Amino acid sequence: MQVTISDAIRYIGVDDKDIDLFESQYVVPEGVSYNSYVILDEKIAVMDTVDARGMEGWEDKLLQTLNGAKPDYLIISHLEPDHAGSIGRMVELFPEVKLVASAKAIAMLPQFFEDRLDAQEKIAVKEGEELSLGTHTLVFYMAPMVHWPEVMVTYEKSEKVLFSADGFGKFGALSLTENEDWACEARRYYFNIVGKYGMPVQTLLKKAAGLDIETICPLHGPVLKENLGYYIGLYDTWSKYEPENKGVLVAYASIHGNTAKAAKKLADMLRAEGVEKVVVSDLAREDMAEVIEDAFRYDRMVLCAASYDGGVFPCMQDFLNHLQSKAYQKRTVGILENGSWAPCAARTMKTILSTMKDVTIVEPTVTIMSTMKESDYPAMEALVNAIK
Repeated sequence: MQVTISDAIRYIGVDDKDIDLFESQYVVPEGVSYNSYVILDEKIAVMDTVDARGMEGWEDKLLQTLNGAKPDYLIISHLEPDHAGSIGRMVELFPEVKLVASAKAIAMLPQFFEDRLDAQEKIAVKEGEELSLGTHTLVFYMAPMVHWPEVMVTYEKSEKVLFSADGFGKFGALSLTENEDWACEARRYYFNIVGKYGMPVQTLLKKAAGLDIETICPLHGPVLKENLGYYIGLYDTWSKYEPENKGVLVAYASIHGNTAKAAKKLADMLRAEGVEKVVVSDLAREDMAEVIEDAFRYDRMVLCAASYDGGVFPCMQDFLNHLQSKAYQKRTVGILENGSWAPCAARTMKTILSTMKDVTIVEPTVTIMSTMKESDYPAMEALVNAIK
């Protein structure tokens, strides 16, 4: 797929269509892109490298774009291996290239490359510092904990381009997702990878608000050129932990199917009451990252789970632990538990939820014994009325 930015700024990223799990945990059925860029001027800058998985294709594009020229600088936005995995090869190809990064990134380089970069000239840049390439000028802004401590972003002044590191990234190989909606996989990417760090993202957005940005070049996903307010607005909402849409996620953890039946009945009751959107998810079978995405997307959630080993069925506990680690907050939650002799799922769920900021648990807590019966309907209706 041909990605066009400008005559001077060239895309040399690669698609990984064969990867099964991004970061060994996120399902990526349509792969992922590793983005890298070259700025051609009196001085030449390469903006990040790519994962070692894509090194060969990236090297071909790099050499073709340079057309015999030698780069002066390698700008390192982020040291995670999916972006820094080809730095060693870059230095082999161009021993005189200068490495430009935050001071923290330069200090961390030996953790990934031992002594292989000791002889390399390194330039530690500070907040707001500029680097002239000729007609293009790079301005560096620190973005610690978006989502590693060494991250920085780069603004090119003449063409008004923001090289945003992992910010505004999304899952999906570019050649497979050209015409797909941006928000869906960008949302799943954000909440599962960056989501814990809402406050640092807010700090970065405030810096970006002072820049005249016409193009955003992330390290994953498409280059963004139009309707930038839409993307920035979503990032603002997400990083404030505010719901994006009104709706209810019904997430259930069922052993033999009885809790599942209760969850689906509850969802039907919510729909009958006119709830804007109701999404039902089976935590034992569906992609956990997708369910986490929906938990943050909607303003309400109902948890339905079986009791298990004196606590709650493990996939529900896993789900809640994930939400806890991603700073889930500012939501309303209802609870339905199932138990055959000593219902205890609700107690465990409430204990985990109690550690989360601004989470309101509505009453009643519904308890069913083994199987849902008509006698359970009044309590379920009361829960629906409390959360609808």
